[in-house]
Amino acid sequence: MSETQAQGQGPAEAEGRAGIRAADGDREAVAERLRVAAGEGRLDLAELEERLERAYASKTYAELEGLLADLPADGGWPGDGTLVLKTHLTAIRQSGAWVVPPRIVAESGMLNILIDFTAASCAHREVTLEASCGMGTVQVVVPPGWEVRIDPASTNTARVANRADGPVDPTAPVLTVVGHPRSGWIRIKRARA
Repeated sequence: MSETQAQGQGPAEAEGRAGIRAADGDREAVAERLRVAAGEGRLDLAELEERLERAYASKTYAELEGLLADLPADGGWPGDGTLVLKTHLTAIRQSGAWVVPPRIVAESGMLNILIDFTAASCAHREVTLEASCGMGTVQVVVPPGWEVRIDPASTNTARVANRADGPVDPTAPVLTVVGHPRSGWIRIKRARA
């Protein structure tokens, strides 16, 4: 089963899409997924180089999907593809080089959680962050170009500060934040370029 079929398209729709010509953004997205797979140890360097060459030379979706056929569709995250960050006795700092899953759950009682996407590798077009905090803070830093949306299901939005403004790159990921702060804050900002 191809990734397209796994995402809810039937065989006819997937077959019709396979012949469609790929855009530069499609090739870049596949190249990034291949780099993430190599970083996880799923591909060795020779395989990565060979697949990257083929990705940049691909003309159709079928050629690109063939490069990802033996890799996990969810980016390799265990279970349902969710990263759970819960504070207990110490604050949490998710930063530096890390692989972004499609869903993140951040729960802060009295301590702080920092989620910095600046140096992270994200192969997903859409990422959902479900953030809740008691008296602590959940701070989010996104790279330039990322779009940040506050989901309408969020509560107490007066305590959600979204300062991630600026130009949006249509090929960059979209981060949807579902926020539930009580006494604490959810603060979102864009990294300086």
